[in-house]
Amino acid sequence: MAGLTPATPHPVNLVVHQRSRVLEVAFDNGETYRLPFELLRVYSPSAEVRGHGQGQEILQTGKREVDIVAMEPVGNYGVRPRFSDGHETGIYSWDVLYDLGAHQEARWADYLARLEAAGASRDPMTETTLQRPGAVK
Repeated sequence: MAGLTPATPHPVNLVVHQRSRVLEVAFDNGETYRLPFELLRVYSPSAEVRGHGQGQEILQTGKREVDIVAMEPVGNYGVRPRFSDGHETGIYSWDVLYDLGAHQEARWADYLARLEAAGASRDPMTETTLQRPGAVK
């Protein structure tokens, strides 16, 4: 992902749509993106998700139903969402939000492929899934 530069589009409007679990971001260049909470959560820019270097990323599973329960501004360069699963350490700078929007389809396809390769699911683990034969406990 590219770094924040003076040329980076800046949001002019951010709307958290709780019912559809989407963050709608309108940028000053006229582009608008609808970013699912799940996508934001699994591509969090935090070290907890990205690790501390190339190849240390941690696959996030069971995030289909994650919500954003709060959103706070960080200076004049980003926001920090607090997710319903307790994750709150990712600071989403404007360039991160723009990049996720501009490359949403590719990021989503990559996420689904990594889940499939790991035999993992977007669905949260529940008592029912833990009791299925072959389920990881």
